[in-house]
Amino acid sequence: MSNVPKAVIGLMCLLVLQACDMFDIHPYDGDIKGAKQINNRNIARIERQSAKKDTIRYAFISDSQRWHDELEDFVKSTNKRNDLDFVIHGGDLTDFGITKEFIWQRDILEKLKIPYVALIGNHDGLGNGEEIFSNVFGALNFSFIAGKTKFICMNTNALEANYSVPIPDFAFLRDEETKRVGEYDKTVVVMHAKPTSEQFNNNVKDVFHYSITRFPNLLYANHGHDHRYEVLDLFDDGIRYYGTPNIGKRQFLIFTITPNSYTHELVSF
Repeated sequence: MSNVPKAVIGLMCLLVLQACDMFDIHPYDGDIKGAKQINNRNIARIERQSAKKDTIRYAFISDSQRWHDELEDFVKSTNKRNDLDFVIHGGDLTDFGITKEFIWQRDILEKLKIPYVALIGNHDGLGNGEEIFSNVFGALNFSFIAGKTKFICMNTNALEANYSVPIPDFAFLRDEETKRVGEYDKTVVVMHAKPTSEQFNNNVKDVFHYSITRFPNLLYANHGHDHRYEVLDLFDDGIRYYGTPNIGKRQFLIFTITPNSYTHELVSF
């Protein structure tokens, strides 16, 4: 290098620095541009728009991690409807928890005309995906009220976290028992991985189920992860766990909650 003119060395360094701008510094860099804290924003919309409704109707989708075109088609199909109040995404927006994956999925979902919320899936927790998810969407455990129904949305991906933190978070559930009492008379619990899944900490599955049945009039639970439609009474007590197909199958679930009951349907698009 001693025989290379300083001007040439300077030019080489400049080209290297310019080339760095063409690529992400790291796929998990977490540099988020655009919409953030989406769940909080959309929860406010859901609660405001459904405040006086005695019947609510929502779509439940999940596991869209590698099916971007199908997710686009779901959004287009949903935008043609006028009978849905909101959408819940059950998690696994990404395959590898990479920043770009979160942004791609977010940008597709942001085209929805109705509000949506997203839960964290086990794939979303890879790398520092949990931090990126929290930045883009918000808390890993959260709740909201639509009409007279409280939705309790929980992180149940214990295996992906290597059991290093309490998952499910029973402290969150205890707090939720005393929050907004009197504002709702029905409850729905939503999670990515159901009890008995390999992701769930099944040492506590019975305690988890007991804890969620303490909420007023638990109607049912929603989950994703298994990539198929299923209806299971996991604890033989009449509380059904409804699983939705991955969005790649071009199917999702719609739930209608009325003052005295609920119905569901499997929809193809």
